[in-house]
Amino acid sequence: MSFFHSFLFVAVPQTGLRYAMGINMNVITTNQLTKSYKRYKKDAGLKGSVKSLFKREYITKDAISGFNLSIGEGEFVGLIGPNGAGKTTLVKMLTGIIAPTSGEISVLGYYPNKLENSFKRQYAVVMGQKSQLFFELTAADTFLLFKELYGISDEEYKKNLDYFISLFCVAEYLDVQVRTLSLGERMKMELIVALLHNPKVLFLDEPTIGLDAVAQKQIRSFLKEVNEEKGTTIILTSHYMEDIKSLCRRCVVVNDGLKLYDGETGALFDKYQTHKKVTISFEHKTCAVLPKTYEILEEGPYKISFMTPKGEVQKILKEFLGKYEINDVTIEEDEIGKVVEKIYANRDEVIG
Repeated sequence: MSFFHSFLFVAVPQTGLRYAMGINMNVITTNQLTKSYKRYKKDAGLKGSVKSLFKREYITKDAISGFNLSIGEGEFVGLIGPNGAGKTTLVKMLTGIIAPTSGEISVLGYYPNKLENSFKRQYAVVMGQKSQLFFELTAADTFLLFKELYGISDEEYKKNLDYFISLFCVAEYLDVQVRTLSLGERMKMELIVALLHNPKVLFLDEPTIGLDAVAQKQIRSFLKEVNEEKGTTIILTSHYMEDIKSLCRRCVVVNDGLKLYDGETGALFDKYQTHKKVTISFEHKTCAVLPKTYEILEEGPYKISFMTPKGEVQKILKEFLGKYEINDVTIEEDEIGKVVEKIYANRDEVIG
């Protein structure tokens, strides 16, 4: 059974009136939200195993600690940080999959872990490494199944499905088994299934992982239109720089369960994404010389790769073009992981 299938429901009464009446303008609010895990600790070897039979030692690890967050209706927020930072744990608490250890949490006026049916029908989750599709069914049959599960009217179903099929250009893939679709095609179907019932909030955990550049660009374009045209609030976690920079005006940086930054995406990267990686391939065997202040990543007779301050890229390229016969040039931004490392090193400055 897939992750999403545990969220099936039947018709339910309406609750969450505070949100419906517009009293709470924030779609998501957390206050001092904390999730702790208790882990069993054992010394290595037979002696440690025997000792643990009589006396067990435990250590407590905070996956999320004292987390405060407010997200308004229609926002597109990026959630970034290294592996193990706590991003997925936060998403799981916001969707009710796991309960917090302490603190306050409200999503659409509900306490998520109560898993009220009226709450579950107002959000959707797409995880890049977990599927909500039935692989033996065709995409069209899967859509019909979810239509019944969510109680979508015929008129709304046709309207939404036509809109998403046209937006994603997937009409030719509707009548084939899901298992035969490529990863990119399947991810498009995942997004369509998630959005058929017009959720107010969409949680995306690494939706472009493993996709090629073309599929990533298509999905980014799709998500941007859904956010702008339908007003869907979207929370995106991703390790891909382009996902965050092109979609999210606001981003939240998480590391070791702590919020290190919450603000404009552009301002964050302008401050901490200070260098670019430049890779130059030469037409002939060359002994290129760089200033000592540059960090050389790779050096050979036909290729050199180095880090340079953003403001000096044009200058260094001009010098190389004037001295050497260039075959190819590649310029890359700092990876998100490196940006987070810089933020973490200056955490006293950015936490506020």
